[in-house]
Order: sequence, then C-alpha cells, then structure tokens
Amino acid sequence: MPEERRVNLFRNGRNQALRIPREWEFDADEALLRLENGVLCVRPVQREGLLTWLASLDPLDVPFPAGGDSDLPPLDDPIV
Repeated sequence: MPEERRVNLFRNGRNQALRIPREWEFDADEALLRLENGVLCVRPVQREGLLTWLASLDPLDVPFPAGGDSDLPPLDDPIV
C-alpha cells in the first residue's frame, strides 16, 4: 500500500503551497503537476544529459575534412 502522510497547506503569495517531507524530497529543481480525477500528481523533471541534448540537434550540412596534415592551415611564425 502506498505510504501516506498528512501535511498542512499554506499560502505563499497568491499560491497555495505545501511542504514536501525531507524523506520524499526530489533531486530536481523543477516538477510537473497533473490533476487527474481530483488527485494532484507531482513528478520531478529530470535534467537531460549532454548526450540527450546533442541527439536532439539537427545534423550539420557542412562535411568535415578528411583529415591529415595537408588539411590544416599553416602555423603563424612565432613572435621572438
């Protein structure tokens, strides 16, 4: 059976709020709220990692050079 706990609701400016018990804190900075048949559901928003973000990008239209020293621009003369 899911665990339950009675909490107090309070006002924070014009919003109603509640304190989440420490044992149930989310490891997140944001949460999604959903109201289903009079039941308020709270779900943490997980941060997406770098690989997820990179996978969402459109492919580049510019081909990468084949490689090798001949493709590199010449080095500037060092300042003496």
